[in-house]
Amino acid sequence: MTAPESLRVPATTPRPSSRRAQAPVVAVVSLGGAVGAAARYATSLWWPTPPGGFPWTTLWVNIAGCAVIGAFMVVITEIRPPHPLVRPFFGTGVLGGFTTFSTYAVDMRKLLDGGHAGTGLAYLAATPFAALTAVWLAACATRRILGTSDTKGKKSS
Repeated sequence: MTAPESLRVPATTPRPSSRRAQAPVVAVVSLGGAVGAAARYATSLWWPTPPGGFPWTTLWVNIAGCAVIGAFMVVITEIRPPHPLVRPFFGTGVLGGFTTFSTYAVDMRKLLDGGHAGTGLAYLAATPFAALTAVWLAACATRRILGTSDTKGKKSS
């Protein structure tokens, strides 16, 4: 018995994209990540967190980065499609390097290890709530400013 034609696998399946085709994406993500991480590191030097203190710098970096990604995604998905390397460079690279889950986790651990459980738990709850709220508010504000509809992705009349 043979499988119906619609279920047969073609004799030649397309090859996954080559490494050469991925090289520009990897390069722009790396470059963007370096820019974002350097900016985050600079903020930690300008606004250091005292031992046992609330890690305001990391919280505000994550909030700001999430707000920017909310606005950025509206612009590139609802207003005008960008060059194919803009999203990997800025969204994944710069903003991925700027925002930081790892520093959030390290800050949380330091607070717990230092006997500041209350501060650590407040930080644990505040960060994802504030970051998600920032994405949502920035996306809504960007749609309103640019006159787009959040359901159709097209300009309102």
